Amino acid sequence: MVKLDVFPALKGYRFPRSIIGYAVWAYHRFAMSLRDVEDLLAAWGIVLSYETIRDWVNKFGRYFAGKIRRGRPMY
Repeated sequence: MVKLDVFPALKGYRFPRSIIGYAVWAYHRFAMSLRDVEDLLAAWGIVLSYETIRDWVNKFGRYFAGKIRRGRPMY
């Protein structure tokens, strides 16, 4: 997973940086749908809507996608 220490500041968000980071990371890394990520978090007891995840992906997704691409080996 991507290091969250350098993740942009998340003041004003209800959920901690680790949950937001995991949701966005799972969406991009495993090509899951927003509703799949919602179900995954619900299994952990974290209740939120897929619309919230969509907002997070739109705001922070480019950062995570770039980090994931840089971490892949080149063939």
